Amino acid sequence: MSLRLPVIALLLAPLLASAQESAAEPPTDATEAASEAAAEPAVSLEEVRRFVSVFRAVQEAYVEPVDDERLMRAAIRGLLLDLDPHSAYLDQEATTALGEQASGAYGGLGLEVIQRPDRALIVVAPIDETPAARAGLRSGDVIVAIDGEPVSAPDQADAVARLRGEPGSTVDLTVEREGEAEPLEFSLVRETIRVASVRERSLDPGYVYLRIAAFQSDTAAELARKLAQAREAAGKDGLKGIVLDLRSNPGGLLHAGIEVADAFLEDGLILTTRGRLPFATSEYHAKPGDIATGAPIVLLTDGGTASAAEVVAGALRDHRRAVIMGGVSFGKGSVQTVLPVDNGDSIKLTTARYYTPNGTSIQATGIVPDILLDSDLELHRAARGGPRLREADLPGHLQGEDEGAAQPEADAEALQDYVVLEALNLLKGLAVFARPAGEG
Repeated sequence: MSLRLPVIALLLAPLLASAQESAAEPPTDATEAASEAAAEPAVSLEEVRRFVSVFRAVQEAYVEPVDDERLMRAAIRGLLLDLDPHSAYLDQEATTALGEQASGAYGGLGLEVIQRPDRALIVVAPIDETPAARAGLRSGDVIVAIDGEPVSAPDQADAVARLRGEPGSTVDLTVEREGEAEPLEFSLVRETIRVASVRERSLDPGYVYLRIAAFQSDTAAELARKLAQAREAAGKDGLKGIVLDLRSNPGGLLHAGIEVADAFLEDGLILTTRGRLPFATSEYHAKPGDIATGAPIVLLTDGGTASAAEVVAGALRDHRRAVIMGGVSFGKGSVQTVLPVDNGDSIKLTTARYYTPNGTSIQATGIVPDILLDSDLELHRAARGGPRLREADLPGHLQGEDEGAAQPEADAEALQDYVVLEALNLLKGLAVFARPAGEG
């Protein structure tokens, strides 16, 4: 998840100035040097000289001439590469793409990936109804080549940019997948990705399925609209329960996740962030008003539930506002800030860890569901033996008094999903126990 704070680019200036001053003319007076060291962090002259010597060695001895600008950008990328998988140097094209992704429209495949020096590009999750999702790419897949060119540590940022492009253009991906002996080949056609961040379906009278695919600037507002439509459709039955599906949701904007959690909470702490700089340490609290008016929630997670999606899951779990069901989430418990650079590029830098209302960090551990389910849906479908036979399907069955009455149409696609079915059954069970004594 990321924050865009252009003003904090100014925070880089003292650090850069400190390095330049140290290299140009180190202080000779001991008192003056101590004072400057206490005032701001300084890069040691020895480290600056080491960097310059390596830079010049590459300039003079590399087998082919290397442009100074290209070499300096490579050095900056290397500076960020070993920090963590989420810090990166973004050129102008990648910076623009990041903004487009946050707004929900860009040209590409619909993939959220992270960069790791040892394993090329790892898929966090494909976004619903995009070329990547339709092709069958999965969370945990490792992209090792793009259009036949291997992806390696030095050019991972360029590789991410190559996943995007003009709608209608084709890109070939070579993917390693756990359990597959040989790499898989995918040929995808880029599209204009307009991510509908929220989808709504009816499961049963009064029971609604809400799917959030990613957290964008308008996600909370869209969620409120979809839930209002569901409440209107429920009519006199009212809203009895919500299945909130955050599976394979790679996250997005931190504030969008906070707003969604706030929508279901009346009050209390949503999130705490802690970093080294003042802007990176904050607390976020819910404002009065639960858009679901207390209706029970079952929130679905899996290994692709990451970042802002985990913020929502953690907040609703800690406040006992939702039962978490599914698989252990991805475990991204950090916040990235986009720091603009004067040439139009930017730095995406991890600036804080975040903590759930109970003070828990989910970094690298994820959120363990209250009800842990096997994520292999095909296995469960096979175990059920295909479509279930009902009384109404039997030839010559006894006619029911209300059999001919129109029934609310449930979404067939959602009800084919084992995990959604389990969530619906749980909600119905909760409704039974919530009835006043003596009520049928």
